[in-house]
Amino acid sequence: MQNVLIVGAGTGGSILLDLLQNLEFMNVNAIIDTDEQAPGIIRAKKQGIAHGTDWKSHLTEDLHIIFDVTGDESVFAELLTARPAHTVLIPGSVANLLVKLLEENDTYIKRIHAEMHKQRMIFDSIEEGMIGIDEEGTVDFFNKSASKMIGFPIEDAVGRTITEVIPTTELPRVFKSGRAELNEEQILGNGLKIVTSRYPLYDSTGKKVGAFAVFKDITEVVALAEEITGLKKVKTMLEAIIHSSDDAISVVDDNGNGILVNPAYTRITGLTEDEIIGKPANADINEGESIHMRVLKSKQPVRGVNMRIGENNREVIVNVAPIIVDHQVKGSVGVIHDITEMRNLMKELDQARTIIRQLESTYTFDDIFGGSSDIEMSIAQAKLAAKSDVPVLLRGEAGTGKELFAHAIHSSSERRFNKFIRLNCSAMDRSTLESELFGLESSTSSNRNGNSQGLFKESNQGTLFLDEVTDLPLAVQDRLLNYLKNGTIFTSDGTLPIHLSVRIITTTSKNLEKAMHEGAFNEELYYVLNRLSIQVSPLRSRKKDIPLIVGHLLVKLNQEFGMNIERITEEALERLKQYDWPGNIRELENVLSRAMIYMKPGEAVIGLKDVIKSLSSRGNMDKGQVLPEKSTLTSIMDEYEKNILETALHENNGNKSLTANRLGISLRSLYYKLEKFSLV
Repeated sequence: MQNVLIVGAGTGGSILLDLLQNLEFMNVNAIIDTDEQAPGIIRAKKQGIAHGTDWKSHLTEDLHIIFDVTGDESVFAELLTARPAHTVLIPGSVANLLVKLLEENDTYIKRIHAEMHKQRMIFDSIEEGMIGIDEEGTVDFFNKSASKMIGFPIEDAVGRTITEVIPTTELPRVFKSGRAELNEEQILGNGLKIVTSRYPLYDSTGKKVGAFAVFKDITEVVALAEEITGLKKVKTMLEAIIHSSDDAISVVDDNGNGILVNPAYTRITGLTEDEIIGKPANADINEGESIHMRVLKSKQPVRGVNMRIGENNREVIVNVAPIIVDHQVKGSVGVIHDITEMRNLMKELDQARTIIRQLESTYTFDDIFGGSSDIEMSIAQAKLAAKSDVPVLLRGEAGTGKELFAHAIHSSSERRFNKFIRLNCSAMDRSTLESELFGLESSTSSNRNGNSQGLFKESNQGTLFLDEVTDLPLAVQDRLLNYLKNGTIFTSDGTLPIHLSVRIITTTSKNLEKAMHEGAFNEELYYVLNRLSIQVSPLRSRKKDIPLIVGHLLVKLNQEFGMNIERITEEALERLKQYDWPGNIRELENVLSRAMIYMKPGEAVIGLKDVIKSLSSRGNMDKGQVLPEKSTLTSIMDEYEKNILETALHENNGNKSLTANRLGISLRSLYYKLEKFSLV
């Protein structure tokens, strides 16, 4: 370490101070100048370096070099005389030359550092990992990507042997052999899969000085390749599904040109794939516009369109939806149903529905909609009732859904796999109720079952639902009470007891207590039935449930009418909430039915005007109107629907497509209804 004294703190002295401070083998003892505001003095103060105005006190024996940058020859002469014998005195001219040389050296060093930094930035910015070793196998180069992939910090890797950093490395072999190895797969110690190229390094004289490797993480590439393979399998599977479908399917691109059809499509249209693929979407249409082109323009699905397609001029119903990828329409897919084939299916469906109507429907608690405290309490009581065989009495106004509760109790009980039989006591002839329930000995019985066993025997191990139990004659009430007390019924002659296991559920919309006090209802039977009584509240007391119930009814009515009503407006719902609903849910269903029938073709939302019109038509009915004898709601609605169909057909001169459009239903639904009412 050389101790230095700088005499003169002007610009030159200041520059010299900076240069000497950056040299590890130089130590500046002090800087001297008569001007305490000289640049070098100010800098020395900031850096904590000794400074002053008199250089004599700093001429110590440990001083090795004195730089005179004052430019004053008298100062130089004094220093030359006063300096220790071993101390070297460098005059200003030499010092200035040295300053210039040191400045140039510093400039070159900075330039080299800048270039090295730039190169380092480049190497650290690329995704490929890079690692180099010298002839001893020691790591002398290691970039950021290599550090990230290998999991080894750069400062820890440089200076270590390559086998410490990468135990599975082949770089020493490449150095030894002098041959490059390209695109070799390798798995690192952390499980990362890479592809690497290794090269030997030679200097300008041809001497081998090390080896270098460049490598890239291919884990994602391998995963992508596997994903592409999986997508190809999915594509093959989807094509197999499309080609095996009995529905005709066609797909077009965003220009409306065909790109895929299945065998069912060529069968229905009578056209070959060559006549469709690459051709405009209207190539297979004999009548009407291309729905594919309409969907591509509107970017919205189109459903239930009647068309004629192909050489065979087949009448079909077409559903087409856009194919949207990243918010861009890339094409459309169409599914075609042949109406000819559908008519046969509709006949079979009608037969199935006829059979189903002869059976008793079964509902569960999931079919009871409402969130009010009243209905939730009724549901909770009913669920408790389902866990036992205790007789249940369901009380409430007509149309509140008592029968739905009865079905739900049966469906949740241990008897759910056995019969649920309903008897409407108010709709039966009182003279035949006893034989209907308990049977007749005579084989000529006229009960509804066509045999003499009666509903009790038919309901054994199941549930017997007595709707409007207050309409049972007293004699029948007595026999019912006997069964509830003893679990037996007697043959009609009263001599032979028959043990049965039948769950009894009853309903009434009348004042049972009043009937009991008037002698029209057995008092003991009243107390037996009233042990588990469930009150089903009227709709007017739980109007907040109306939106939920309306949503459920729209689904049901859409299926019945073959319509596609999507929702009801908030204004219409508010109007429904303002009404008191004396007919309860049954009346609400009828109002919605009328609103849907009155809607114009193509409308999908029930609005306020539709509800007002439906409610008004109800209020304008003749108050003196009397229902036909033995009529039911279903028969009345069927007759009403039949009259509407006949009127619509007459208005459209028998044209079924126009009739379906006028009524706002699909052509398929129209054919079904025409066959149902024998209007074909």
